[in-house]
Amino acid sequence: MIRSLIAGSLRVFSGSVARWQGCAPEPVQRVYFANHTSNLDGPVLWASLPAPVRELTRLIGAKDYWTVGRVRPFLAFRVFNAVLIERKKPTPECNPLDDMINALGDRHSLILFPEGSRHNQPEPQPFKPGLFHLAKKRPDVQFVPVWMENLNRILPKGEVLPVPVLGSVTFGEPIRLNEGETKPDFLVRAREAVLALRQA
Repeated sequence: MIRSLIAGSLRVFSGSVARWQGCAPEPVQRVYFANHTSNLDGPVLWASLPAPVRELTRLIGAKDYWTVGRVRPFLAFRVFNAVLIERKKPTPECNPLDDMINALGDRHSLILFPEGSRHNQPEPQPFKPGLFHLAKKRPDVQFVPVWMENLNRILPKGEVLPVPVLGSVTFGEPIRLNEGETKPDFLVRAREAVLALRQA
């Protein structure tokens, strides 16, 4: 019940409209990867999913952000079923890729921001290699590009109070790692798939 209430509140709060341009909102295993300009991005993308899809979708978040205070950890673990990762350089003992593979399992989907951190530029920064390695390890999973519009204007970086601006979440056509495709080529193609939705 609380997850549904928070999802509804996030949709009202952000004014975001979900647009499914290249796929249907089905409960199949996916990695939703998006541009990242606001702390609202992950929660709003999660809230934009229909309930049956949302229940099987886990948010990938930064451990140093989501473990601060009392509210954030509650939301991360009790609401978003988040997988929290260290943003420092991975080590054999602490590799975010292993955490994401384990989180996917055989039924869950993930929400991921391949830029690694928020940026206020109009276009996303180059994607980090984690998305490539995840696609290589799990070729059976659909990788769905997502464009988040206006979330940085609703809750600008460093601000606490929201600004009343309508946002949108556009879901594109799933992509997969092609046979023999290199890491740089895949990451460029994935970023371009997200950017293409800006004009949709």
